[in-house]
Amino acid sequence: MGKRMRVGMIAAAAATATLAGVATAGATPSGPGVTGKTMSQTTVGGKDYILRRITIPAGQGTGWHFHDGTLYGFVEKGTLSHFDSTCKSDGVYEAGSALTEPSGAQNVHIGRNLGTTPVVLDVLYVLPHGAPLSEDAPDPGCDFQ
Repeated sequence: MGKRMRVGMIAAAAATATLAGVATAGATPSGPGVTGKTMSQTTVGGKDYILRRITIPAGQGTGWHFHDGTLYGFVEKGTLSHFDSTCKSDGVYEAGSALTEPSGAQNVHIGRNLGTTPVVLDVLYVLPHGAPLSEDAPDPGCDFQ
């Protein structure tokens, strides 16, 4: 699947969410070496549209967080393991997979790279203007060792 098609799929999902009145946010706090690079950003109709590329090294994760809106992502490389606040897996996303993270403090989660190669995600954030990419949440005490 070409880059233009992936970005188009993410944009279409965000447009659908925006038409439904849903805002989105992104994933920060993170473990060592996790990086995010803004690829594109614009504000339209009181919402910030931010396309970022997130890289999660082997053995690292996003940190526990939630979003004030829905997040749309596409796994470019690697495999992302996703866990909810009860420490249960709520999805494993391989390269070529799309994912959506629901909004709200009741949806605390973490994304982890349990593999040996970096996970690279293309993530679209549709935020109320000036909103944070994510909200930090306390570690629920999961033992992932």
